[in-house]
Amino acid sequence: MNDSFQDEIQILYQKLIDAWNKRDAHGMASLFAEQGVQIGFDGSKVKGREEILSHLAPIFEDHPTPPFVTKVKDIRLLGTDAAILHAIAGMIPPGKTDIEPAINAHQTLVAVKKDHEWQIELFQNTPAQFHGRPELVEEMTEELRQLINN
Repeated sequence: MNDSFQDEIQILYQKLIDAWNKRDAHGMASLFAEQGVQIGFDGSKVKGREEILSHLAPIFEDHPTPPFVTKVKDIRLLGTDAAILHAIAGMIPPGKTDIEPAINAHQTLVAVKKDHEWQIELFQNTPAQFHGRPELVEEMTEELRQLINN
């Protein structure tokens, strides 16, 4: 795997996270492939740029969405024009100064290259609650805290 490929996927993911953190529904939706799918933390599934935009816009307008703190764990090529990224994510709720462990997540992004441009085919944000294994919650939270303390 070459570094430029990894960099391109990293940049695509960072644009997605930056758009979330700026509460920019248009910016997020524009990163998806025409029939791209987003599966949210609560299990909501939306398909296509227009549906993604329609889903995100009221969330950003009506809710104080916390920003993500993320760490990319792995980027792999799946053929010549597809890739998968895995990251961990935490959030610092409004009015707080620390990551809230109860809303940590695993994030998966599947990207495809169409017309020489990477687009998101799937973005899934899955709760990382580790039922019955609180040490794993703390381990993930501490790993993310290192990013905000540097």
